[in-house]
Amino acid sequence: MRAEPPAWAPGPAQAAALLEEAADLLVLHRDFAAAVERCEAGCYSLGPGPGPGHESFAEVKCSLCVVGIQALAEMNRWREVLSWVLQYYHVPEHLPPKVLELCILLYSKVREPQVMLEVGSSWLRDHANQSLPEFGSVLELYLVHVLLPLGRFEGAEELVRGCDVFDSEQQLAFLGTICDSRCQWTRQEETRSAAEEQQDPVTETVLGALSQKLLTMLTLLRRALRSMSNHFYLLPYKKMLLATFLLYLVVVRLDPASPTSLPFIYKLVQLFRQAWAAVLSPIHRPPIRD
Repeated sequence: MRAEPPAWAPGPAQAAALLEEAADLLVLHRDFAAAVERCEAGCYSLGPGPGPGHESFAEVKCSLCVVGIQALAEMNRWREVLSWVLQYYHVPEHLPPKVLELCILLYSKVREPQVMLEVGSSWLRDHANQSLPEFGSVLELYLVHVLLPLGRFEGAEELVRGCDVFDSEQQLAFLGTICDSRCQWTRQEETRSAAEEQQDPVTETVLGALSQKLLTMLTLLRRALRSMSNHFYLLPYKKMLLATFLLYLVVVRLDPASPTSLPFIYKLVQLFRQAWAAVLSPIHRPPIRD
């Protein structure tokens, strides 16, 4: 009698067929949504996955995720990539090196390296992953594209020194890269601080000029009010309030040099002329004593 194939064999075979179809949709037809659907169907056909040692199962599942990540990125749905992958691997420590490297590069390209900060740290600290041949390349990508752009220099040094898989030369090489990046980061911060300090005198000059202009306007306002105080009782009450309000608009709210201020200034001049005429009219003129 012929031996029956293992229970998991139809899963990888069906997933492999879906993988080939998804790759054609991605590369040839540029139908990215359909490619993602085929990848999802292939991952679901594999089920929760067999035990360790089934390389074909793991390779097909990894390839399906790689194609799916590329299709999502083409549709500008890169924000969904990490959660989409983790629904098939559940925890970051179980991510294949190829998938993790692709995620690191993707989020670095869109300038969101902080998304991979905790995921990469969990994967690198897992003892099972440290025995993988791809561990060194993953660590280098994580350092260059995640930790260093975020300024996590102490965490990078701690991670390198805590890895037993590196010899002294490899550790020195990684630590040298971290040191160079720290120096570059410091120079950039100094340049930024110097630029901000150069902007401060300019800001103070502008503020000083505005303060002097406001002080001059307030002085003129005080003189005008003082000259009008002697005749205040002769002016109609409503006209005085309107004149004060227009004067407030001109001095505080408007720029006298702006063309939009001219109608208000013209109205104010007319009002002052009317008030002055009312003061000097025979009705309001004080009687002449003998």
